[in-house]
Amino acid sequence: MKRKGMKKYIGAHVSISGGIWKAVEASVAIGGHAFALFMGSQRSWTRPALDPATAVKFQEACALHGFDPIQILPHGSYLMNCGSPKEDVFSKSQAMLVDELSRCSALGLSQFNFHPGAAIDSTPEKCMEKIAQAINHAHQETPAVIIVLENMSCQGSTVGGQFSELKTIIDRVRDKTRVGVCLDTCHAFAAGYDISPEGGVKNMLDEFDHVVGLHYLKALHLNDSKGKLGCHLDRHEDIGRGQIGITAFREIVNEPRLDNIPLILETPGRPGFEYAEQIELLYSLCGKK
Repeated sequence: MKRKGMKKYIGAHVSISGGIWKAVEASVAIGGHAFALFMGSQRSWTRPALDPATAVKFQEACALHGFDPIQILPHGSYLMNCGSPKEDVFSKSQAMLVDELSRCSALGLSQFNFHPGAAIDSTPEKCMEKIAQAINHAHQETPAVIIVLENMSCQGSTVGGQFSELKTIIDRVRDKTRVGVCLDTCHAFAAGYDISPEGGVKNMLDEFDHVVGLHYLKALHLNDSKGKLGCHLDRHEDIGRGQIGITAFREIVNEPRLDNIPLILETPGRPGFEYAEQIELLYSLCGKK
């Protein structure tokens, strides 16, 4: 349930095992006030049609436990590469993006987050053009849902690690009211944005505002990093136990510019320090600057 006066909506990526509505129950069980979920299997390009009764059960569970659509951030399949130069991969990725947005609409959700893509055997410029093409197509085929691009770690040929690349994609999207960004703290740190020292989060947000615009910021993924600053490795660690450290996460939960958006854990969650404990830790840091 929503806490009185709450401004920080902290939660985690939860399972849909047993039915997509189970994600709501899983979030409640760990003390989450926001959550992320996959819309289906990560192993297949095609999925069974969404049962209308399942959509009703999901919406009823959200209403029962006080989750608004703005607090829920579905995550796209890792199979998708909307920047692929291979036409078969691009075609399947574009079709899956449309399908994912259609499922969001049926579930009453307002946002959808995905990894932009990778310039395998191509150039970053061509890759970003293809990503924007896929987004524009998906917007034409589906109503209302905002596509949220996730920043990447600059690993391999992925695009979106630099804020300027996210801006390039957004510039090529026709309906800018239906595009936004989710900043992953591990990815940002691995890409070279130093959020670890005092004032580091403020500096990153200032740069994001200058390059992209804070009005595009729709969510954060809260992850510490196994790798060092600028390592380009996408290796998540539990909060305060990696190279980023607790200072950054204290600043995040006390940063007014991050009010009223989902703040989602994707950490390993080792025994004794699982999602429930990390959510409790983060809420305990609120008001402690």
